[in-house]
Amino acid sequence: MRDFSGSFAPLEIARHDPLGFGQTLGEGRCADRANRARERSLPTAGKDPGLGPVTATAVIAAIGNGAAFRKGREFAAWMGVVPREHSTGGKQKLLGISKRGNRYLRKLFVQCARAVLQQKTKQTPGLRAWLEKLTARTHRHVAGVALANKLARMAWAVLATGEAYRDPLPAAA
Repeated sequence: MRDFSGSFAPLEIARHDPLGFGQTLGEGRCADRANRARERSLPTAGKDPGLGPVTATAVIAAIGNGAAFRKGREFAAWMGVVPREHSTGGKQKLLGISKRGNRYLRKLFVQCARAVLQQKTKQTPGLRAWLEKLTARTHRHVAGVALANKLARMAWAVLATGEAYRDPLPAAA
């Protein structure tokens, strides 16, 4: 019988050193260092609606400070959450989302949007009013992708300007 004990050595190391820093989690220094770095890089992680630490770090890993995009729509288009358009003769026809770009980020932002939609009564007044109008006229999945588009634009704006997240104001009636 063949001995496979040597082939599982990386798994054994990963169990005792899951972060790969040469230290175990019990010491706590690795986790604290990673958390501090994440908080410095995106100070609003957890303040944007639905945007948690996993999505925030994925956005930073993918686009850095957002300087590669001139505006939030470019970032959302790169991610693949804007509708395709087929227009002719002054008549605009919007189709489904393009699904091009970063699949992982798109999935994360759609999941964030679904979480926000489930808790829409607990959102700020401006976002809540926008969500109420949106869900009244469209299907919930379409509303989820529209919210993912909005969240992506908000995340880009926070990264590009370096300012803290500000809640959207309610629209004047």
